[in-house]
Amino acid sequence: MMRGVGAAALLAAIVCSCSNNAVHAFSSGSLNTRMHNAKIRSSSGLQMSAVDETTNTDQFTDSGLLKRDRYVATNRFAVRNGKEAKFEKRWATRKSRLASLQGFKYFHLMRRVTLNEDDESTTYQGGDKQDKSNEGNYVSFTIWDKKSDFSAWRTGEAFKEAHGGTSIGAFVSTMVNSALVLQGAPRPAFYDGLLLQSTKPESLPDLVDGWRSVDADGTTTLPAECFVACNQFFVPRENAPAFEKRWADRESQLKECDGFVAFSMLRRDGQAKGHGMKPMENDEPTYLSTTVWKDRASFDGWRSGTAFKKAHGSGEKKQKPPSDGVAADAKPPPPLWNRPPVPVFYEGTLVITTEDGA
Repeated sequence: MMRGVGAAALLAAIVCSCSNNAVHAFSSGSLNTRMHNAKIRSSSGLQMSAVDETTNTDQFTDSGLLKRDRYVATNRFAVRNGKEAKFEKRWATRKSRLASLQGFKYFHLMRRVTLNEDDESTTYQGGDKQDKSNEGNYVSFTIWDKKSDFSAWRTGEAFKEAHGGTSIGAFVSTMVNSALVLQGAPRPAFYDGLLLQSTKPESLPDLVDGWRSVDADGTTTLPAECFVACNQFFVPRENAPAFEKRWADRESQLKECDGFVAFSMLRRDGQAKGHGMKPMENDEPTYLSTTVWKDRASFDGWRSGTAFKKAHGSGEKKQKPPSDGVAADAKPPPPLWNRPPVPVFYEGTLVITTEDGA
């Protein structure tokens, strides 16, 4: 039983948030899914064009931004200390047919970790409620082929089933369990997936009706099934086209690395609407590079290899001839972000993928 004003307030907040969820799920046409020239709200509160249907190349739009390869939906959770295994069990035993849906490509649930450099292990990073560092200690991560595929799921029966909206009893039970496990309501964040690279999986996980079939006892956390390395970038609107072009022009050897699974540069979709959505805060990144590896050892192998050095300009430097009036010994271009990138690492579990990968 929950006691105290804090627990009651939390339950009320979650019920309010998820009640809006249920209203949107049960009301046909409640979510505006029509594609317009989308705008992304940057960390400075400005907006930049995300999608322009008129293109001048196969890769870029007329606005200078990259075309979307995939659509990525995430949900950030603040899981209470000591409730991690219970939270993972709820995900492992939920009713879902995600893998059977049109446009689904990839899913995992990830828990944030810190890297222990001395023994190459990881430690769960739960964070603290006081400084809000607990926010996002768990993140659900789903890749869709198209934004329209995600929107169809979000307004369909499968969404209601997965979120306890098939009956009032199931809905209330979901809300109570959420209040006991989470500190505050989940925080969705959606992205355009750019510059996708993916490998075909060596094997596919066992599924039952479109969802993972795993043993979860609610006492022990689930084993790690992948390792995820992210870099958060804080890019103002005026630098977005140059930032994306710089990444598009990079020479990548990721697919040649042992244990590489997938990569995508994620561009925040600041115009996404629906239940639980809030305006981007000033301290949120506008871009997120996301690389999925088979395990931590594969990531370490890449980081210590020539592919990493070449991609990050720390390998052997060769003299280049002058180009476009720029001297051969010219300094590297200045950063395009307004604050340094922030690396974040996760362990992924409950991996679901298609036979073609992400």
